[in-house]
Amino acid sequence: MIINPENVPSRTDSTYPDKFKSVVFGRAKQALGNAAGLKNFGVNLVTLAPGSCSALRHWHTQQDEFIYIIEGEVTLVTDTGAQILTPGMMAGFPAGEEDGHQLVNRSNNVEVVYLEIGDRTPDDEVYYPDNDLIAKPGADGQTIFTHKDGTLHES
Repeated sequence: MIINPENVPSRTDSTYPDKFKSVVFGRAKQALGNAAGLKNFGVNLVTLAPGSCSALRHWHTQQDEFIYIIEGEVTLVTDTGAQILTPGMMAGFPAGEEDGHQLVNRSNNVEVVYLEIGDRTPDDEVYYPDNDLIAKPGADGQTIFTHKDGTLHES
């Protein structure tokens, strides 16, 4: 199926608890994989405004992730530090590797555009090493956020 990104709606919402939503303010995602009817993996075209982040720094227990930078210069932050990624560069994040990652647009006036590809393995948990936060799938399919001690995180 051919997809024109101009026809795919952009979403700027976040499932994060309210206190963390400001981190991703300025992030817009277009679900290209959903538009193509893909079921086994997702593909998002992501735009980061200056000062915005892709996510809280995180890692997945079950899901692999892959990014491909299309436009702009973005900083990849991992446990080993910060690295600059430019158009054409890529990075992969294997499931189960406890090395939190995030992308940060540190420019003053240039948007970053990249492809984000991830599988849809069920029962994935997401750990946020810089925050007292874990995301788990709930029985109703909605994400449940807990503190690291297992207590529910209030929104």
